[in-house]
Amino acid sequence: MSVLLNEFLNAIVAFLFAASAPVAIIISVSLESGLSESDIGSWIFAVFVFNGFLSIAMSVSYRQPLVFLWTIPGAILVGTALNTLSFEEVIGAYILTGALLLCLGLTGWVKKIMDWLPMPIVMGMVAGVFVSFGLNWIKAFEADFFLVSAMSATFLAVIVLNRMPLLLPPLIYALIVGVIIIVERQGFETGEFALTAFTVTPKTYVPEFSLSATLELVAPLAVTVIAAQNTQGIVVLKNVGHNPPVNTITSYCGFMSLFTAIYGGISTCLTGPVNAILVSSSRPDAHWIAAIFLGVFAILFGLNAPTVTKILVAAPPAFLTTLAGLALLKTLQAAFSGAFNSSHPMGGLIAFLVTLGGVPMLNIGSPFWGLVFGAFVSFLLERKSSI
Repeated sequence: MSVLLNEFLNAIVAFLFAASAPVAIIISVSLESGLSESDIGSWIFAVFVFNGFLSIAMSVSYRQPLVFLWTIPGAILVGTALNTLSFEEVIGAYILTGALLLCLGLTGWVKKIMDWLPMPIVMGMVAGVFVSFGLNWIKAFEADFFLVSAMSATFLAVIVLNRMPLLLPPLIYALIVGVIIIVERQGFETGEFALTAFTVTPKTYVPEFSLSATLELVAPLAVTVIAAQNTQGIVVLKNVGHNPPVNTITSYCGFMSLFTAIYGGISTCLTGPVNAILVSSSRPDAHWIAAIFLGVFAILFGLNAPTVTKILVAAPPAFLTTLAGLALLKTLQAAFSGAFNSSHPMGGLIAFLVTLGGVPMLNIGSPFWGLVFGAFVSFLLERKSSI
């Protein structure tokens, strides 16, 4: 019974992480892109419910924790793309990305593709996309100094005291402090939210396929799934003795992406941080049980997507900005390290600068051109490192 309780508690902690900052990123990106509340609710429904079922099925089949959610870097890419593309065009790109991932997984070409495109260039592109979230967190101090300072100080204090036994990750403590401050200031009108609980009405979309959306999103989205997300999850699982099926994982990421896309959900991926929390116990043979618990939590959360959306949309913008910025600090640090402390520093730098510039060319967003120009410059100047 103690083993089950331990896995249950790990699942709760992992779920709190998945349902806090990553969801705040979806909300932040969606609001900046002009998506409606119903669009956001459908997106959250799709990525939690469908991937919750996939996580349960895969974890039971392989007797190891295989939790699938969605690509966070991909969500940020989409936020940039929605400045020039319609949501229907983006959904068309989701479907093409899913088909590409399914093909790569079934053929076993995943490793060959990643060997061909150097990781420093990919990380330079990722850093260029993520850096705006770090800057927005800093700018949020001007918008709401007390709220942002309290959340940030809590986050940093918990990290400093990391030698103490902590039940929750630092980000959750920052979230709790932020919620307490908001409630003390104004509270939430719970009546409206309660009426929408468990009344999810997901929207179905008719995808629109365009060349600009295909070029801008399909390759970068596939790269974020394979390189920026799945790789993390696979390494985490291998480090504790599990043997995740790489090609099968990629195939199911593609397969499930086809379903989530119809309801506005972004591409599926194997999670890194969530799986890392699930494998933190000393019983590897029981980790898959925690994954089942988490899958159930994800399904219930997704079914309540309208309530979640309303609450987060009602929160001060500085709250969401701070959550997103703090959540991405380690990822941004890893992206910079991978881009510049490597054998392709110039390619990584060009990919970063072009992506950060945010200038679309031929109606194609800057992340795509970051990969293109980064690879081109690296080929010209860094051939000895082999592209």
